[in-house]
Amino acid sequence: MARRYGGKYSPEGEAEPNDAKTVSMPTNPYRGLTRTRAGGRVNLLFFAPLPLAFRAFWQDPAGLALMLTAFGTLILAAWLTREGLLAQESYEARKIARRPAIPRKIFGSILTGAGLFMAGVAANHGLITPVLFGGLGAVLHFLAFGPDPLKDKGMEGIDSFQTERVARAVGEGEEYLNAMSDAIKRAQDRKMESRVARFQTTARDLFRTVEEDPRDLTAARKYLTVYLMGARDATIKFADIYGRSRDPKARADYENLLDDLEQNFAARTRAMLLDDKSDLTVEIEVLRERLQREGVRSQ
Repeated sequence: MARRYGGKYSPEGEAEPNDAKTVSMPTNPYRGLTRTRAGGRVNLLFFAPLPLAFRAFWQDPAGLALMLTAFGTLILAAWLTREGLLAQESYEARKIARRPAIPRKIFGSILTGAGLFMAGVAANHGLITPVLFGGLGAVLHFLAFGPDPLKDKGMEGIDSFQTERVARAVGEGEEYLNAMSDAIKRAQDRKMESRVARFQTTARDLFRTVEEDPRDLTAARKYLTVYLMGARDATIKFADIYGRSRDPKARADYENLLDDLEQNFAARTRAMLLDDKSDLTVEIEVLRERLQREGVRSQ
């Protein structure tokens, strides 16, 4: 067992160092998370076209319209690129996933080339130079951010109807978790934000288990819908009450609710994993019996 440090100003505990007790380590709310790629370079794409907006007002009416169109096209390309990176991160985080319905990053590359071409034409650089700028911009954008995922992952041998049902259920569950994150911020309590994040990590473990075996959806459906809907509603009410009154009883009741939910979600996940192991054991035994009937003996 590990000893966890806690202090008066620690978001994870209220005990002083001398009063620290031996406790089991809680679920790490950041387990499985990686730094998002939808920042840094992507944010620069939103600032790069700004000179076009200022320069447009020094053009004739036709140049003004073309320059502003180029500005809007480049901003749209930046937005599509960011959304494409977020969709790719969601795709890569799952073992079983469908490719994004819209290749946003590829469209972002095309629109980047189109925007640079229009900006070159508006600046009266003839035709050859804008074509070179547009083509080079599209190629460099594609090389910098890469293509979108263009094929499904881990879908071989899986019933497409079942995976669609799982995708819808998991998507609904993610919406409830995101609503909890937005609501708990209104409580302005860092410890409770961390506590909600821990519960979300446990809930997403259940999501991944269902995605890996869509047959588990029936047993887990109420966890992905009814329980998470109740958790979202409770979080909204808690944030509203605690944000106004800082009532310690409301805080304790809400924390107890999260404890119960986390234990139930973790137990459901363990049960489904044990069922999967039992199914595998049965399949192995059946295969062994069949091989023995065929006269094949294990060494």
